Amino acid sequence: MDATLSYGLPRVNQSGTLLEGIVLWGELKPELTQQALVERAMHYCDWAVARRLLAIRPHVDVCDERLLAVEALLEVKRRVKPPYLDMQLVAFPQDGVLRSAGAFDNLKRAIGMGVDVVVGIPHFERTMADGAALVKLLCEFAAEKSLHVDMHCDESDDPMSRHIETLAAETHRLGMQGRVTGSHLTSMHSMDNYYVGKLISLMRDSGVAAIANPLINITLQGRSDTYPKRRGMTRMPELMAAGIDVAFGHDCVMDRPMVQPRFRRHAGSRVHGSARRANDQRRCDARMLRMTTKPAKILGLEGYGIEVGCHADCVIFDARDPIEAIRLRAVRTAVIRRGKVISRSPAVRAALSLEGRPAEVNFRIER
Repeated sequence: MDATLSYGLPRVNQSGTLLEGIVLWGELKPELTQQALVERAMHYCDWAVARRLLAIRPHVDVCDERLLAVEALLEVKRRVKPPYLDMQLVAFPQDGVLRSAGAFDNLKRAIGMGVDVVVGIPHFERTMADGAALVKLLCEFAAEKSLHVDMHCDESDDPMSRHIETLAAETHRLGMQGRVTGSHLTSMHSMDNYYVGKLISLMRDSGVAAIANPLINITLQGRSDTYPKRRGMTRMPELMAAGIDVAFGHDCVMDRPMVQPRFRRHAGSRVHGSARRANDQRRCDARMLRMTTKPAKILGLEGYGIEVGCHADCVIFDARDPIEAIRLRAVRTAVIRRGKVISRSPAVRAALSLEGRPAEVNFRIER
């Protein structure tokens, strides 16, 4: 969220690659101000809530000695605290913990300031061995502090990028089941099936959750391919079939073009990107519900779900069923949190044809 709505600053990513994006962020950091960070993040929060995102786990860079972005997002977290929005901040050493001097100390300082979750980017360390050492270091730190881990793992086309294996093994060794998540996992689309079968079993037995970021990874991955091009999505159907908790995340919101905080766009991209059908109404109903309850479980949210005694949090779509909600990107007529309507939009479904889609509409936030 420290990078949100920053597309074009300080320049446009010409290659469209993750590595150039990281270089661009390094160029932008000296120009950041706390006021600009807070303003962009608050704008995003209003935008997200209007699109029914009521809990967010943003990753904030800690490789800047000033920890300017950490201070800014802690202020944002204070402003949007419930009943408006749940926010868990993640201490993210974007430049690598072992390859960036002082990064681990900065991460520990950020946790001391009130950041909630530990994260690393092992595939960005200089060697595979360093990446494995990073995973072990951060897991041991999180275990000591009773923190959650949300590791950026294997965002690569390289089938030998296997840090999720180390993450699952460390989770099992340290008894951290239910507190660890691996994000991206795109190298799994290039691994052979025998190894993936072993890996998925290890993830399931270790209680490691998986978060895919399809809207950005189908853009970033496969850049070095000619044809055929890989889709850039991890093995969602296989992970779900194994009983692993799976969720969708946003890697970027307008620090790259074309990415917006929309839950149903993830659902649609998952159907298209993984070549799956969504024509079974009952399965679609159940999956739409799991797409909210599973992330809530991964984030450790309490009182979430459609059961007596849970919080009255829900969204009303202008659609007849979940398939129509995905296909037409239906308008959210109301977003309800703790029984209070916090965002409204006018219904437009009556004007739609089978070929049509809702136009963009204005929304009003009620804090």
